[in-house]
Amino acid sequence: MAEACLKLCEEYGLAQERQWATHWLGSALAAQGDLVKGLALMRASLATQREMRSEISRTHYLALIVEALHKMGEAAEAMTVLDEAFEAMNRTGERFFEPELYRIKGDLLLQSGNPADAESAFRHAVGVAERQQSRSLELRAATSLAQLLAQQGRRDEARESLAEIYGWFSEGFDTVDLKAAKALLDELD
Repeated sequence: MAEACLKLCEEYGLAQERQWATHWLGSALAAQGDLVKGLALMRASLATQREMRSEISRTHYLALIVEALHKMGEAAEAMTVLDEAFEAMNRTGERFFEPELYRIKGDLLLQSGNPADAESAFRHAVGVAERQQSRSLELRAATSLAQLLAQQGRRDEARESLAEIYGWFSEGFDTVDLKAAKALLDELD
């Protein structure tokens, strides 16, 4: 889809949209395992967006870069880019992706051996998503929190908190996030 969008953007001279499509292509490549090429496309796209003085979805685009860096094992650089995403969020007021930023922060903190701060970040992500009524992001954050709680031997707490959120969904059970939540709930039962 990103490649098709890129072709249309080039055909119709849509510069801003071309950068968005480039970023999405990079994100798709990274998700499919081509982290180096995906990250390069996302970084190039973001650099061009900066030159264009575009702030639209900056927090989301930065978060996608953080996830690719995290998968590459570049925790320090990932945290630096995550800090940039928080700064952009606070500067622009663009908060739709705030729960995911805190969830990703929790993942990075957990990877660096800081489970207490990771738990705090996951709980914050769940709370923000709940206030925003962003059920999908709340499910992602709750799944991350439940995984941590289960690792700490707090299986009942993990199951209860995740089951409540999972129970809100009435469709989309073939999506990655709902499958992951269901698998964890089955494991906790």
